[in-house]
Amino acid sequence: MTVYSQRKIEYYHVKQDQIRLTIDRQLPSYRLANLPEPIINWIEHHGFDFFGVVSSKGEIEYVSSSIEKVLGYLPNQIIGDSFLNYIPRHLHKNFIDTFQLDIYFRQRFTIQLKSIREKHVWVDLIIKPIYVEDTNTVMYLFLVDNMTDKKEAEEILIRSEKMSVAGQLAAGVVHEIRNPLTSLKGFIDLLQAGLDRKEEYFNIMIEEIDKIEKVSTELLYISRPLTHDHVYQWLMKMIEDVIVLLNTQAVKKNIKLVLDCPEDVVVYADRSQMKQVFINLIKNAIEAMTESGEILIKVEKQGDFCLISVIDEGPGIPINLIHQVKEPFFTTKKEGTGLGLMITTRIIENHNGLFKIKPNNDKGTTFEIKLPHYDPAKLTQE
Repeated sequence: MTVYSQRKIEYYHVKQDQIRLTIDRQLPSYRLANLPEPIINWIEHHGFDFFGVVSSKGEIEYVSSSIEKVLGYLPNQIIGDSFLNYIPRHLHKNFIDTFQLDIYFRQRFTIQLKSIREKHVWVDLIIKPIYVEDTNTVMYLFLVDNMTDKKEAEEILIRSEKMSVAGQLAAGVVHEIRNPLTSLKGFIDLLQAGLDRKEEYFNIMIEEIDKIEKVSTELLYISRPLTHDHVYQWLMKMIEDVIVLLNTQAVKKNIKLVLDCPEDVVVYADRSQMKQVFINLIKNAIEAMTESGEILIKVEKQGDFCLISVIDEGPGIPINLIHQVKEPFFTTKKEGTGLGLMITTRIIENHNGLFKIKPNNDKGTTFEIKLPHYDPAKLTQE
């Protein structure tokens, strides 16, 4: 499991988040009725199942009584405790690394909290600083919304789409495996006939076996259950693996998959989920193209982000439909599920990313993913 935080400030430039929350002095109680009107308005705008206040040292100063409905605790059982005590231990490092102390914008996390029965509950957690002017200190207001049911429903949809994609790719993989097997059978027949050049044949046979292993491994990988195993890793290798898997489908339509990645980057991602994103986008691009051509997968750095573009040469998506294609069950394909781009959007958002669909000037569509990239030194720190 991991912590997901939309940590880049550009995500938060909405009116409510440009407000700097302040109070004149430390309050004896942080009940809703005691808070200044701007803070109450900010809380009401976001909605919550329970809310609380944490000191700059991370100690819980106040929590509303409605916490009992979500986590089972009474307020007096946890006031004075460290907020980290209620985040599963294996998430501590992620949360500490991701949380930013020095910004007045809200920070939003999809995270698990521990209930009184030690059950992990998925919640939407929003944290915003309150500046106390007379002591020149900071408190942190947090809002919690229970999203366990939503999270479970979303994961069922993702698992369903994963299996659907794996089934669709299986036919292409059979062809990719059958060709090397035919070659292997031919070389074995030659060896049985006692021909020379055995060393050369052995080398070719090993190459063919490696092809079979690589393709079958990728198919098994995307068929695995959904994981939440975020690690620092190179981006290019993930894309290359997906190209191997989809190349047969592209070749059938005389389409060339081209990867343009002049500089590899390190991302913090779940390999299984991100591969599903690339499979969805490249597979969509292949299916959209009615003629031979090229699909360009381009990776480039843009400040703290890397931009991954999947550019096809198909007929394109009508302007009036672009805003709908991310919605669940909306599809323009005869046999489509309408879940692929919706799931792609969710996965990218959970990786602190942005996802856009743009029509090309001449023909085709560009799918853009923006992901934070990290110092390669992170790879050796893990």
